[in-house]
Amino acid sequence: MNGQEFRLAAGDYTASIVQRGGALRQLTFQGRDLVVPFDAAAPIPDYRGIIAAPWPNRIADGSYRHDGAVRHLPLNEPARRTALHGLVFDQLWTLHARSTDTLSLGCDLGDSPGYPFRLSLRLDYRLDAAGLHTTVTATNTGEGNAPYGVCPHPYLLAGLAPLDEWTLELPAQTFLDVTTDRLLPLGTRPVAGHEFDFRTPRTIGATEIDHAFTDIKYDGGTARMVVRDPSGTGVGMSWDRNCPWLQIHTADKPAPLPNRLGLAVEPMTCPPDAFNSGQDLVRLEPGSVHQAQWSIFTT
Repeated sequence: MNGQEFRLAAGDYTASIVQRGGALRQLTFQGRDLVVPFDAAAPIPDYRGIIAAPWPNRIADGSYRHDGAVRHLPLNEPARRTALHGLVFDQLWTLHARSTDTLSLGCDLGDSPGYPFRLSLRLDYRLDAAGLHTTVTATNTGEGNAPYGVCPHPYLLAGLAPLDEWTLELPAQTFLDVTTDRLLPLGTRPVAGHEFDFRTPRTIGATEIDHAFTDIKYDGGTARMVVRDPSGTGVGMSWDRNCPWLQIHTADKPAPLPNRLGLAVEPMTCPPDAFNSGQDLVRLEPGSVHQAQWSIFTT
């Protein structure tokens, strides 16, 4: 179903990655899950742990204009009429190299009507005593400049208490307001005075979030968010300046589906619908390379 599974171990951490989507299936610290896991033998639910490329989040109506040509992508989120999370989340990534604590996978994008650009993607996982570190490297192997973006899609687990009781710390000053029906961009708003202001750690409560945040505070080139359980356990993510956006989703689901199982945290190189807005969109020239990095760790 999801191809080969690769297990990594270092110190008190273990990780499992599958070929399908290059997805992080499980990450533990001293036996405690840090992300919501999934069954390796079943379809990956809710894009858990996948790599979203060559765009993160949504493209409205699956269409965009690039260099004067209008392109049309598959609408894999039909209820919202959007193209969601790129083209490689359902691909079997190829093994390049592995060791007890490292893994390198690759995936190539060839010409297609909706995305007629050639990219070579490399996904590197490294596990050490400080957590799991991920790097995605994209190389334009084609002839034209290619629009590009990337993000991971883990659902973090702070502990055993319900998500409503977790405390979130998120150093972002601005969020992207979106339409309620299709979650498409309306414009940015300051978090000050809004329920999305988590610059000072506070309980998530009943707040429902499925929004991108920006104007993020970086310390030495790295940003960091943390979510903590009332018991004292916690989990965090850090990421580099190549990801100036962060999507947060409280995983809200209507009954009888499992609701608010974890907190989706997605460092993004660009905001939703960037293929149309052009905001922070990476334009890869032939032969050029782009890298983005992030880490998951216990607190």
